[in-house]
Amino acid sequence: MAQTTPRKPVTTKPGPNGKYTGKPLTKKQRRNQAAARSVSVSHRPPWQSPTVVTSVSVGIIAIVLIIIVVINQVGGSGNASKSTPLSANVASVVLHPDATVLQKVGSGGQSGKLIKLPGGTILKDSTGKPIIVYVGADYCPFCAAERWTMVMWLSQFGTFKGLTETQSSATDVDPDTHTFTFHKSTYTSPYITFTPAEILDRNQAPLETMTSQVKTIFTAYNKPPFTTQSGQFPFVDIANTYSLFTTSYDPAILAGLTWDQIANKLKNPSDPVTIAIVGNANILTAATCIVTQDQPASVCSSPTIQAIEPGVKAIKTTPAA
Repeated sequence: MAQTTPRKPVTTKPGPNGKYTGKPLTKKQRRNQAAARSVSVSHRPPWQSPTVVTSVSVGIIAIVLIIIVVINQVGGSGNASKSTPLSANVASVVLHPDATVLQKVGSGGQSGKLIKLPGGTILKDSTGKPIIVYVGADYCPFCAAERWTMVMWLSQFGTFKGLTETQSSATDVDPDTHTFTFHKSTYTSPYITFTPAEILDRNQAPLETMTSQVKTIFTAYNKPPFTTQSGQFPFVDIANTYSLFTTSYDPAILAGLTWDQIANKLKNPSDPVTIAIVGNANILTAATCIVTQDQPASVCSSPTIQAIEPGVKAIKTTPAA
């Protein structure tokens, strides 16, 4: 068969003159090309070295990974989730309030910040238990302060499980206030039903959704004249009979204190922190005893609560002082 396609050169590399020679390179030509390649590599800038480029690339990747880890750990804005189980010391103080401390503090001279709601009908669940509603947010420093009072108050009527320690926002007023969150906690009581909703997390991102019943109550009463402003946190409703007009006390009193330091203060009835937290807890307890018809007797019949009840019953449907 006739060959019609031209043959390729024996060598696929051009010769010294830039043209294909059509015949094999001589030993001298091969030595010259090898020397040329060696010179080319040896004259590269150090940063063009394959070894250097690879090392730098690995180093940059490592730095980027470290930065990502650090950002994840601090939450970027400083508001990474910080939830840990209650320490034994904190749990013993807030979940099992000392009767002697409660008695000695009494109302503590606190105003209670409660307002009477119109209607006069006690809101109850299907089993006949008064319903306590709470709506708050993990980032909120005012909620942070109120939860200390709430846990001590509600622990006298039932049992919490799954409460965890957390902090309010690092970027809001009264930053990093040490507190608890009701998120993922449970509460059982033969006397009341507690329905909490932490609707925003520490970064103000959605966390929990209110039930339709809670949303109806929140919409109806979380506005003036029943609260200082519409949509405020925390919102507390005691069986549609009493509502928290504003936060019970100033969160600034807890500034710089850890959970255990606050718990230790709560053992001293003369400490200002104890007077604020326990005094308001006793007032909320008295309001709850009114809607439970003084049940349980072990709590509601105490001289301390009985002394506070008349003042709570006298509250009008007007803004609290």
